[in-house]
Amino acid sequence: MIKIRLVCVGKLKEKFWVEAQNEYIKRLGKFCKFELVELPEKNQTSTPLETLNREGEEILARLEGRSFLFDVKARQISSEEFAELLQKSALTSSALTFIIGSSHGVSEKVKKAAGEGLSFGKITLPHNLFRIVALEQIYRAFNILENTSYHK
Repeated sequence: MIKIRLVCVGKLKEKFWVEAQNEYIKRLGKFCKFELVELPEKNQTSTPLETLNREGEEILARLEGRSFLFDVKARQISSEEFAELLQKSALTSSALTFIIGSSHGVSEKVKKAAGEGLSFGKITLPHNLFRIVALEQIYRAFNILENTSYHK
């Protein structure tokens, strides 16, 4: 069973986001070994670049297997393309890490370490909502691969 790790900068605070997150994590248990890593946002006591670099070091320490960075500026993919990417990646790696940076982005080191940037579209979403969208799309990708009725 493939391991999927989602590394996120920031913690969900509102109960409804946490409940949605937990529901998708529970559903993903049928398809993969899922791990959520929440990293604390660094206080802006230094320059934005220094903050990104400090957050970046924490992200880099948690990468496992093949890594992907969610980035609105990256290549846009459909749900079907995402499922295909997941399937192909699973053939060459037993673990996949998906990264959601802070609202300020990620360091250049993280961008280089992530094998590929992915985007679900050009719209900008709050990080808490995007985390739920990312979880749903990972869940949807497995359902596409399993040819279930979830993806119509």
